Amino acid sequence: MGDDSEWMKLPIDQKCEHKVWKARLNGYEEALKLFKRIEDEKSPEWGKYLGLLKKFVTDSNAVAQLKGLEAALAYIENAHVAGKTSGEVVSGVVSKVFNQPKARAKELGSDICLMYMEIERAEVVQDELIKGLDNKNPKIVVTCIETLRKALSEFGSKIITLKPVVKVLPKQFESREKAVRDEAKLLAVEIYKWIRDALRPPLQGINSVQLKELEEEWVKLPTAAPKQSRFLRSQQALKAKFEQQQAAGGDEDDEPAPQVDPYELLEAVEILSKLPKDFYDKIEAKKWQERKEALEAVETLAKNPKLENGDFGDLVRALRKVIGKDANVMLVTLAAKCVAGLAAGLRKKFGTYAGHVVPTILEKFKEKKPQVVQALQEAIDAIFLTTTLQNISEDVLGVMDNKNPSIKQQASLFLARSFRHCTQATLPKSMLKAFCPAFLKQVNDSAPEVRDAAYEALGTAMKVVGEKAVNPFLADLDKLKLDKIKESADKVELPGKKGGGVGAEKKAPAAKAAPPAVAPARSSGPPKKAPAAKLGGPPKKGKPASAPSAKGKKCPETKEFVETELSIEVCEERSAAVLPASCMQLLDSANWKERLASMEEFQKAVEQMDKSEMPCQALVRMLAKKPGWKETNFQVMQMKLHIVGLIAQKGSFSKTSAFVVLDGLVDKIGDVKCGGKAKEGLTATAEACSLPWTAEQVVSMVFAQKNPKNQAETLNWLANAMKEFGFAGINVKGFINNVKTALGATNPAVRTAAITLLGVMYLYMGAPLRMFFEDEKPALLKQIDDEFEKMQGQSPPTAFRGARKGGAEEDGEEADEQEEDGGGAPDVMDLLPRTDISDKITQDIVDKVGDKNWKIRKEGLDEVAAVISEAKFIQPSIGELPMALKGRLNDSNKILVQQTLTILQQIAVAMGPALKQHVKNLGMPIITVLGDGKTNVRAAAMTTLQAWVEQTGMKDWLEGEDLSEELKRENPFLRQEVLGWLAEKLPAMRTVPSDLMLCVPYLYSCLEDRNGDVRKKAQDALPIFMMHLGYEKMLKATGKLKPSSKEPVSALLEKARAVMPAKLAPPPGKAGAAKSVSGGAPALFWLVVAQRPIKTLYVGVSFILAVTCSFVSCSDNVSVLSCKPPHFSPLSHCQGVLGKKAPVTKATAKDEEDRSGVIFILVPNGKEQRIKEEKGLKVLKWNFNTPRDEYVDQLKTQMSTCFARWLQDELFHASDFQRQVKAIGVMGERMEDELEGTVSCLDLILKWFTLRFFETNSTVLMKVLEYLKLLFPTLSRENYHLNEYEASSFIPYLILKVGESKDVVRKDVRAILTMLCKVYPASKVFPFLMDGTKSKNSKQRAECLEELGCLIENYGMNVCQPTPAKSMKEIAVHIGDRDNSVRNAALNTVLAVYNVCGDQVYKLIGNLSEKEMSMLEERVKRSAKKTPAAAPPPARQAAERERPQREHPSNPNATFMRKPAQQPQEDVPNKLNQARAQNAVREHSHPSIPKEFQLDLDMIENDHTRVSELPDLVQHKLDELLEPIMMPEPKIRSVSPHFDDLHNSTASTINFVISQVASGDINTSIQALAQIDEVLRQEDKAEAMSGHIDQFLIATFMQLRLIYNTHMADDRLDKKDIFKLYSCIIGNMLSVSIGSVSKEASMGVLKDLMHGLITLMLDARVEDIEDGQQLIRSVNLLVVRVLEKSDQTNILSALLVLLQDSLTTSSGSPMFSELVMKCLWRMIRFLPETINSINLDRILLDVHNFMKVFPKEKLKQLKSDVPHRTLKTLLHTLCKLTGAKILDHMSMIENKNDSELEAHLRRVVKHSGNFSGMKSDRGTEKGQDDRMSKAKVSDILSEIFKKIGSKENTKEGLTELYEYKQKYSDADLEPFLRNTSQFFQSYVERGLRVIESEREGKGRIQPSSTVIPQHGLDSGSVPLNGEEMKPAVYYERLKILRQRQGLENNSRGDSGPMRPITSLLSKPSVASSTDMLQSKLSQLKESRESHFQQEQSHSHSPTRCSSPSANLDDLKKRLERIKSNRQ
Repeated sequence: MGDDSEWMKLPIDQKCEHKVWKARLNGYEEALKLFKRIEDEKSPEWGKYLGLLKKFVTDSNAVAQLKGLEAALAYIENAHVAGKTSGEVVSGVVSKVFNQPKARAKELGSDICLMYMEIERAEVVQDELIKGLDNKNPKIVVTCIETLRKALSEFGSKIITLKPVVKVLPKQFESREKAVRDEAKLLAVEIYKWIRDALRPPLQGINSVQLKELEEEWVKLPTAAPKQSRFLRSQQALKAKFEQQQAAGGDEDDEPAPQVDPYELLEAVEILSKLPKDFYDKIEAKKWQERKEALEAVETLAKNPKLENGDFGDLVRALRKVIGKDANVMLVTLAAKCVAGLAAGLRKKFGTYAGHVVPTILEKFKEKKPQVVQALQEAIDAIFLTTTLQNISEDVLGVMDNKNPSIKQQASLFLARSFRHCTQATLPKSMLKAFCPAFLKQVNDSAPEVRDAAYEALGTAMKVVGEKAVNPFLADLDKLKLDKIKESADKVELPGKKGGGVGAEKKAPAAKAAPPAVAPARSSGPPKKAPAAKLGGPPKKGKPASAPSAKGKKCPETKEFVETELSIEVCEERSAAVLPASCMQLLDSANWKERLASMEEFQKAVEQMDKSEMPCQALVRMLAKKPGWKETNFQVMQMKLHIVGLIAQKGSFSKTSAFVVLDGLVDKIGDVKCGGKAKEGLTATAEACSLPWTAEQVVSMVFAQKNPKNQAETLNWLANAMKEFGFAGINVKGFINNVKTALGATNPAVRTAAITLLGVMYLYMGAPLRMFFEDEKPALLKQIDDEFEKMQGQSPPTAFRGARKGGAEEDGEEADEQEEDGGGAPDVMDLLPRTDISDKITQDIVDKVGDKNWKIRKEGLDEVAAVISEAKFIQPSIGELPMALKGRLNDSNKILVQQTLTILQQIAVAMGPALKQHVKNLGMPIITVLGDGKTNVRAAAMTTLQAWVEQTGMKDWLEGEDLSEELKRENPFLRQEVLGWLAEKLPAMRTVPSDLMLCVPYLYSCLEDRNGDVRKKAQDALPIFMMHLGYEKMLKATGKLKPSSKEPVSALLEKARAVMPAKLAPPPGKAGAAKSVSGGAPALFWLVVAQRPIKTLYVGVSFILAVTCSFVSCSDNVSVLSCKPPHFSPLSHCQGVLGKKAPVTKATAKDEEDRSGVIFILVPNGKEQRIKEEKGLKVLKWNFNTPRDEYVDQLKTQMSTCFARWLQDELFHASDFQRQVKAIGVMGERMEDELEGTVSCLDLILKWFTLRFFETNSTVLMKVLEYLKLLFPTLSRENYHLNEYEASSFIPYLILKVGESKDVVRKDVRAILTMLCKVYPASKVFPFLMDGTKSKNSKQRAECLEELGCLIENYGMNVCQPTPAKSMKEIAVHIGDRDNSVRNAALNTVLAVYNVCGDQVYKLIGNLSEKEMSMLEERVKRSAKKTPAAAPPPARQAAERERPQREHPSNPNATFMRKPAQQPQEDVPNKLNQARAQNAVREHSHPSIPKEFQLDLDMIENDHTRVSELPDLVQHKLDELLEPIMMPEPKIRSVSPHFDDLHNSTASTINFVISQVASGDINTSIQALAQIDEVLRQEDKAEAMSGHIDQFLIATFMQLRLIYNTHMADDRLDKKDIFKLYSCIIGNMLSVSIGSVSKEASMGVLKDLMHGLITLMLDARVEDIEDGQQLIRSVNLLVVRVLEKSDQTNILSALLVLLQDSLTTSSGSPMFSELVMKCLWRMIRFLPETINSINLDRILLDVHNFMKVFPKEKLKQLKSDVPHRTLKTLLHTLCKLTGAKILDHMSMIENKNDSELEAHLRRVVKHSGNFSGMKSDRGTEKGQDDRMSKAKVSDILSEIFKKIGSKENTKEGLTELYEYKQKYSDADLEPFLRNTSQFFQSYVERGLRVIESEREGKGRIQPSSTVIPQHGLDSGSVPLNGEEMKPAVYYERLKILRQRQGLENNSRGDSGPMRPITSLLSKPSVASSTDMLQSKLSQLKESRESHFQQEQSHSHSPTRCSSPSANLDDLKKRLERIKSNRQ
């Protein structure tokens, strides 16, 4: 009992593994209860028993084991993790339970197995049970079989995989144990229930008695298909449905039992190794008996129903040789049986060899012995099932016209049998089109058996595809023959179908074999296709003459007008009926005047005739009547030719009539006087009779003549006609021959015309056209190439002739036919003459290629390559070559493998589309080479594969098992290459063969491959496979995976499902898409309306009328709905876009509807959302070396929401680049109309262009560049600037193309980069170009360096980012580059820098090697010699260049303008290139300012090269400007003489001058600032600065930054110059703050400005400059103005953001934050006055963002509590002024309930009670401040006196003390002054007095409108009128002059009116990004004003005179003093 008590205390899991069986038994019992008690299947409790479960079922004690089995069953049923144990537990059950004697144990074991199946582990259980069948213990075997039977009975054949079970079943029938055999019999019966007769073949080998017993049992089984009775956990929905059906008692939803192919259940047998060793010797033996033995051995092996795949090439060749050449017919029969057996056993795998055997069998049908013919029929029928009709069609067609009737008969019978296995999809019209003409010949054959076979074949085809599809080919047959064909069709019975098929549709419509959707897809009406398209048919109506499509086809409804030839008498009679009698009499008069009068009457009569009554043939015969076309008078002849054109245009003009006139027209086409009319006549004839026919007749006639003039003009006419009519139906082959004749003509005009015609044909046919002329002489070939080069990148012009008859009558069937035929374009490859090289591939060459010696093999390959090269274009029959080359792909010598691959590429190009038949036998081995270990071999194989696919398409590669067999190879290289290839090609396919599903299991295994690259490629391919196969199929396929694999693969499938790309839509024009055309315009209109966003629709009466007009009266497809009614002109739309004729589309009306609307859909905030997603990494960042598929898919997804569907389809068209070219063209045409949409989708457009940069198609690339050249100037005119997101995803890829090998591309890219700088700052383009210099492409490096040089020339050194020094060092590295062009470019760039900054360049570039330095110095010297004056300092060069400009002021544009305004924008790149070549005149090279009032932001960034372009202020005597008191005459404006000369436009000049403000040269900047200051001071021009404030402030800010970073650090510069520049800048900015334009400054600009000004005030270096203190005071004044004059919302928001940034930056100065907070405090004080003008929503949003970054706790952790107090005060003041309404201003805050700000505001509102109603006047605020200050009076005063005592802050402290006393007049200062010295006390009192006098002086000035203010305009004053302005202007100028002449007392200790920082900060003001400019100008003003005060103090004037005249007198006196001093 002691032992019991021990284990009783243990936990359950420990009991279960205790060594005492009773303990285990108890543990199992308790575990069973526990397992039933746990409700949560995912409870952690289950995990404790995972490792114990196997012990439950394998317990050594039988009693415990029984209980353990029960517990295990409960565990498996309830635990989520139970599936992990399936393998080990079932294995234990099989080995330790199924051998138990107790039936209960076996039953529980079986239940456990079935439960595992229920929880999705069927595969594992089945594998373990099948393993159990090999156990020696028969009990185990019996129970395993029984369990399998139960599982199949309950779960069905969908869950239980029968193939492995059937495989082992025959072995069980051989068991010695009866129980095993009986159980096997029961299992066989159960299997038969599910798969029926498919079980018979695998069991044919068992004992006959047993088989008989089985047959008897099978007969007893019910015929109804069994049903699944137990369901998996994942099938619960199916279970519910089944139970519902059972309850209803109906089986109406029964699904048909899946058909099981017996072949799939068979085990493949490997027979190649079993062939007799001497087989190949015996088969060649001379004795027929030996050959027979060899064949019999093969026949025995081939009888195996399923054969293992292998290399059967040699065996098939041997059998083919016997069939073809053996004289013994018995052996032929035997060999045919062997071939049939191999084909049946290998199935699709035999398709590789089909092409070799079929021709031989067809030829052998000449044998007449029935047994031979029967064997051959069986063989060829078996072969057909392994391949496709298309693959063997060439071979069959080749024997259809054989002389031997037996061969023809058997070929037709073979096709008849083959057709029975076809469907409408596998027997397309293209196949019928090929076969029917051959059948029609045989129908008329003299041999009756041939005719009967042809009838049978045609009847079978009719039965399969229907009468409607076949009838067009039978149009010429008589009724008797047609009846025989229909009779044959009725007799045909298709496999699996009884009764009529499609052919019987009239008798039994319900029994159609074809899908019902097919018939409606064809439009009603008679068949449209004629039996044989005659060469001279008219163009199909409604086809676009522009598109290279539409072979001429005739149909009954649109049949050409045909008339018989009339006799001359009939013609005269008919003509007399419609022409005046006098006209008829005088036609052949000898007097030319009478003939002329006759012609005039003739013309009038024709013009008045109606079409129906016009006898065209009679009229033209009258014109041809003597003298006819030999007319000698040119006037009569001109009239005659004109009448011909009229008749052709107005009447029903037939080809018969055309024959009458063509000879005369051709004869006169070269005539100087009549040639024009002759061409018009030819054009009219072409419109009436089609261009293809007319052109063919005309060309043949003219080349029959010897007149070179006529020949040349005819070719010229034809070239022009092709552009007008399009290329549809042109007989290219015929023209090529004539063109070659013309090229060989002695007359140069004929040759030139021929080359021009070729150029036009090149537009339509592309590069393949050149293939026809490769044999021409090199000189002529060069001319042709030059012509082609001109046409490169151009798209064919829109056709506008040739479709005038019945333009909208295109029917659905015809469109469908077009699609099937690939658009009907003249396929150049089909036109090429091809050579049959089979006789040249001799047996000797084949033997060489297969030789053991590699040198001989190489020699053989060389000979093969030579044969193909010589032939150029070859026929598909290439003899034994495929098998020979296939062997070489496995060659051990990799060089030979690569050579073979090169030959295969040659074959692909030479053979063209006919290559398809070699895909299986020669294409698939190429894929095998992708697994080679060497990278270069794999690369060559991939190139070859791509070349093949380009010719064959993908479909043939995906059919059959070959591709899956390749993937099956566990070669990581092969797998990753193949998967990558599939991922690239599959998205472009609309449909794929079902055989692609065979690749899925291997795709799944690749997902778990050990190789990471394989896994990655498999994951990339997964969504592509899913796109075609569907998620459900893919998920179902995971059922065959191992349990450990299924879960991760399923997870990957879910991920792939989320990113699965959309499947390509079916091609347009199908399914009766044309039906809506007949509905008229209104229906079309409403359909378009339904498809467009509402905001693009403007529905009104006039608009609907306009739309109706557009669709009815013209055939254009321009977007009507995208045009707004006010600008909509029906007439203009009827004429097309931009004055062009609208293209007549080939597509049906549905396409027109789709393309008629806007192409860009405006999605609100769509671009912003995309930017946000990319920043948040929710989508892939657009950054790659080469674009992967996921990037393309992502772009497609993004474009789908904002691009028209048709446009996106065109842009991503996989195969036809012309579709992309046209789409880009449409985007270009619509750019102006849809500019807003273009901008909203700009990021996507640019991304799509980047994808094109990675492609090799130069046509698309040139079109892209053409669009970009149009896009960027348009954006520039609209003042749009690229954002960082757009730029970073486009510019790096554009720069890649700057290294393109083609000059034309490089030139365009450089031009685009120049234009790009107008919409994106040059300083930001600079880093991208710097990255481009790191490329491996030397051309790219050189071009990038050249472009960098241009940027520096145009924009100065500040464009160099991040710093000039760093950039120059990187550029200088390239001086030592290996490539000469790169070295030169680097030297040129450094030279450009030298021209800007002189010798400083040597310091910037750092250390160079001696060689590189000498190269640079030599380049500098050479450039110095070329310049007129070698003066390194830029200022001196500027002065020298300015002198001639002043001497010739008549052309100021040459100086100021980048280019004349009239010059078109397209000329910019050429101008730039000229300017770069001319070093001396750089200033002429700038591109023009695109728009009158547009600022070129790139120029602002810095333009050092413009140093010379502005007049130097020093050159003008400023003192003379001040002499007149009234507004200055033009003399004053002579400072800037160009203001009126330049376009007469102040605004454009200001743009230009602003660009000079940021110049690196101090003098240039000062001059620009002076000119701007002058504008600001002239009332009539000051307003011109409106709209330029931000730009101006940006430029000034850049100059300030330049001074701070560069000039202040440069010891060589005179600090006085820097001071002077600072003064000018501050003065200008103060001038800006005077006017109303100051309110225009934006928040971002204000933030930058305040940052810059505060940084300047804290710059210790400024104090070291003479008068530095004065400069700081000026900055203080400017800050005050900024706070006062700016938009109060913007400045307050800017200060909050600036404070946040300063507190965030740990490296920032604490003083900086303190000054920002002081600014905020001043703004808070003025809130009562400004609260109504502030946007509280924005302010609260900024406070909210601040509090998010600095929550209350974090804010309190700062060293100082001032930020916290500042924020609280701001919020408290806002609450006080607005009350509870403040809570309504939080609309801009997302999730405001979570905002700390709202809680704080609510708290304040609650505590404040009713303060919202308090008045926000000064008194209230003062009282509030008073209450606040009394609490902390001691602290505040202590702080103030500390400041007064410090050297740095004394002025600020005095100002604060003064303001404190003003607020709190009762404040007692005595305690603080008591312990200080007398000097300190007097200093404080004096300082307070000074401030008081200053404040009071201001107060007195403000009310007066006539007194000059002390500090310019005060913030509180109203704007000054003209009278007030003038004295101020002159006063300021006087201040400047006094300062420059040293007349001002600037001592630092001066006690004049110096305002401390704090007092200045007490005034709010305005600014912007232009902040830098304004801050500098305001400094200048401050200094001027202080100087003026000091002058007043010298004249003992205590206060200013209030009279303006007195001030002016004072000014005059001072000017006189200045002049005398200067003299």
